[in-house]
Amino acid sequence: MNSILKGMNYFLVTLTALLISCKPHVSLSGATIPPEAKTISVGFFANNTSLGAPSLSQRFSEKLKDVVSQQTNLALMRQNGDLQFEGYISDYNVAPIAIQSTDQASLNRMTISVNVKYINKFEVAKNFEQTFTRFADYKSSENISSKEPELVQEIYRQITEDIFNRAFNNW
Repeated sequence: MNSILKGMNYFLVTLTALLISCKPHVSLSGATIPPEAKTISVGFFANNTSLGAPSLSQRFSEKLKDVVSQQTNLALMRQNGDLQFEGYISDYNVAPIAIQSTDQASLNRMTISVNVKYINKFEVAKNFEQTFTRFADYKSSENISSKEPELVQEIYRQITEDIFNRAFNNW
């Protein structure tokens, strides 16, 4: 009987040690992040288009920083993080998509593309460079100047979600 108790104690101590030593690879958002990664950096995404507001770059860079800081527990650094995002806004376009009558559009589409390079210092196989494109439609009767902030905000939400999923959810 005494040897059974010793055996059970040994088993429980070993099991406890194993469970304590395990490090989860998952954040609160369900993202898979290397356990050794402690920092992340998001570079400034320059606007390489001839159109769009000058604030496009700053707004996108800040939006991506917000997403990674809210959905991971990684410390945000200016540069050289364990995980890194860099890139540029490669396209900004507004074009008619639905013709109503004699050459008059009833709907316009704003499209934004962002080229992103992701670097993972611990899992090089997960590095990528990809262009993410999203769009939002609006009525042609609406003034683009007043509608643009809302459209850009929605497009950036979608693009940053796509980038996060590609980097951390193996999408």
